[in-house]
Amino acid sequence: MMMQMALRRVWIGIATMFVVSVIVFIMTSILPGDVAQIVLGQSATPETLAVLRRELGLDQPAYVRYFMWLGDMATGDLGTSKAGGAAIADLIGGRFMNTMVLAGLVALISIPISIFLGLWAAMHPGTWLDRTVTFGTLSTISVPEFFIATLMVLILAVNLHWLPSTAMLRDNMTFLEFMRGMAMPIITLVIVVSAQMIRMTRAGILNVMSSPYIEMAILKGVPRGRIILRHAFFNAIGPIINVIALNLAYLVSGVVIVETIFAYPGLAKLMIDGVQTRDLPLVQACAMIFCGTYVILILIADIGSIVSNPRLRHPK
Repeated sequence: MMMQMALRRVWIGIATMFVVSVIVFIMTSILPGDVAQIVLGQSATPETLAVLRRELGLDQPAYVRYFMWLGDMATGDLGTSKAGGAAIADLIGGRFMNTMVLAGLVALISIPISIFLGLWAAMHPGTWLDRTVTFGTLSTISVPEFFIATLMVLILAVNLHWLPSTAMLRDNMTFLEFMRGMAMPIITLVIVVSAQMIRMTRAGILNVMSSPYIEMAILKGVPRGRIILRHAFFNAIGPIINVIALNLAYLVSGVVIVETIFAYPGLAKLMIDGVQTRDLPLVQACAMIFCGTYVILILIADIGSIVSNPRLRHPK
């Protein structure tokens, strides 16, 4: 039963990737501008433009270019940059590692903090502690991330001079230099992603606490902390895992504003650079990587929810 449910989700993920590939190709094809015009400049003649478009394959019908591109993607060939002529895999490789390092560090810090604060607030519902956590997380969710980033720069970099205002990465850095150079985007993203995870953890625990078996345990005098940690938390793990997966996917694909503000050389910023130069193969490759990240993380979250909650393995 569990294997069938997992395979069903895998097929849904493959179908989602196919649909997204069609949407990505169509949307990038209708972007205004022409990479040939950008490469040759405004002084290019119609003849030179036609020759370059033919060399780049831009003169072929859209459906032919789509299936050629899809076939190359399926075999792992990301193609060649239309703007610079470099292999897209080489362009993405270093940027992808930078993004994964940033996402990993943020996840390593934010997930334990979020689960701890969510459980702590659920253990003391209605108290000043719970109200403080609820108000703080709601305020953070309501504030745009660029405002949080700007506020961190103003406080930590401009006023206190504790940290550099931009991400600083270079070779042969010590661990302390690396963490200091990465501190600003890490702090900003921890604040941004932790708020939603804290609220979901708290809400999931309190929702389970209204179940009859929890009420029976309370009537028997079982301490509230033991009930939450040993019983309620594992039954509420499904929604918590899903919101963690969504936030991890956001750390890979949705941090373009943070990467831009702090000049961090990540994958999202590379995609924006590709849009500005109308480098469609680069934009398409980045978009499919982002989509694949979402699909894989949601698949892992679904399987984790099924494994942790027997009720999902035996639906009524």
